[in-house]
Amino acid sequence: MIDDGSNDGSIDGDACVDDKPGNVLTFMMGEFEAEFPVDRLYAKNHMWAQVGSGSESHSDSGNVRFGFTSYAVRLLQDVYFLDWLIDAPADLKHSQEFGSIESKKAESALYAPANGRLIEFNDRLMEDPSAINTDKHGAGWLFDMKVDPAEQSDFLTPDQYLELLDDVWAKTQRTIKGQLND
Repeated sequence: MIDDGSNDGSIDGDACVDDKPGNVLTFMMGEFEAEFPVDRLYAKNHMWAQVGSGSESHSDSGNVRFGFTSYAVRLLQDVYFLDWLIDAPADLKHSQEFGSIESKKAESALYAPANGRLIEFNDRLMEDPSAINTDKHGAGWLFDMKVDPAEQSDFLTPDQYLELLDDVWAKTQRTIKGQLND
């Protein structure tokens, strides 16, 4: 649910528009806030996508910078290891496994959010992945890809992403609590 300002957004799994600097949307994960900047798009695999971003030599409308959403980081908690299975540059297919991540709560494979050409990884994260936890929408970016503008239409707007979270939050809570089969 998107809040029109008539409630405080404090209900579990509730999304609300927030008037914090930088214009973000907020999804409440129980008592924890997951903030989503409105200046980017979102992939269904819980990555943000900032179109036209990247290093100076890679910034144009086909280039997209990716990082983990606040929702993903909150579920992972304390990322401490990141590994890439391929080297950039390389062509990737949507849903192709290309890396892995380990955290306090989980170990997981990483999958490409779109078809495209991987341009570069954020090499700083290989030495110290803590920026994923502390600056997920800035220095904690993961990689840059060249993604065809037609493919970019598959990304979700911030409002659409919050609707997706509303749909998956109950299942996520049951999974976390070990009650998936109840």
